[in-house]
Formats: sequence, structure tokens, C-alpha cells
Amino acid sequence: MSGWRHARAILLLPGNVNVTIPALVLVLVEGPRIGWGLDGVAGVAVAALGLALICAGFSMWLWTVVLFDRVGRGTLATWDPTSRLVVTGPYCHVRNPMISGVAVLLSGEAVFFGSPWIGLWAAIFVTVNHLYFVFAEEPGLERRFGAEYVSYREAVPRWVPRRSPWRPR
Repeated sequence: MSGWRHARAILLLPGNVNVTIPALVLVLVEGPRIGWGLDGVAGVAVAALGLALICAGFSMWLWTVVLFDRVGRGTLATWDPTSRLVVTGPYCHVRNPMISGVAVLLSGEAVFFGSPWIGLWAAIFVTVNHLYFVFAEEPGLERRFGAEYVSYREAVPRWVPRRSPWRPR
């Protein structure tokens, strides 16, 4: 698959969500207060927690992008979707690990930069995506993948991961 296909989708979607909008918030609304402006060990601990969340969210997001390419033969973009239903890796536990990864990454940015506004942006991102999945994405996946998706949807939760991995029959 073309690297340009993925690069374009990444720059337009998670690039804007995770980089452009938080950067604009930090430049236009509030400056960064690394570790919430706390001194000493407390500030370092808060900053470290933020970095850990950023790394965890990015890792999950990257894993799902790779699965979309290798298994699904598509991208994360709605205009270039996967041609196969992806039900491996984190998708065995939760239906939307990519969005969860982005939400964790945004939460990490809010913690690291000490920004309630980025925290609010993370909440808006989750809310908008929830509505999009319920009213557009899931009906579209059911139309594209039929019974295969219905079986998956019935067994795997949308947001809260199941403990044991789901395996298709």
C-alpha cells in the first residue's frame, strides 16, 4: 500500500487532532505548564505520567494503523477504508482501540502540558467519535461486512475492553 495514502490520512486526521489543535490551544489560549506547574518531584511525576500516557496512546494508535494496512488493506480514513474487517490484535478486545489510543494520547498531553483546555478537547473528541460510531460508522460496517460484523459487534464491546480475546468462529 502506498505510503502517501497513509501519510495523507495521518496528517489530516490524527495529525490535526493530536498536534495542530493542542498546539493552537497552547499558543493561543494558554501556555504550557509542564507538570501542571508543580515544583520538584511532584512536577516530574505529573510530567512523567503525561509522557507515559502519550507513549501508550501513540503505541496503541500506531498498532491499529499497521493492522489497518496489513490486515484490512486500507487506511484509517473514511475515504479510503479497509476492505477487510480487522478483528485481530487489540480489536479482539475492543471495537475502537484506535480512538481509545488517541483519547489516551490527548489525555497525556493534557496532563503533561497542564492544560484543562486540551482535556476538554479530549472529551469533545471522545463524544464526537462516540456519536459518529453509533450513527454512521457501525451501520456502515454492517452494510459492508454483513453478518461477519454483526457477530463481531455482538461479542466485542465498543469502548470497554473485554478480558479474554474474542475469536471469530
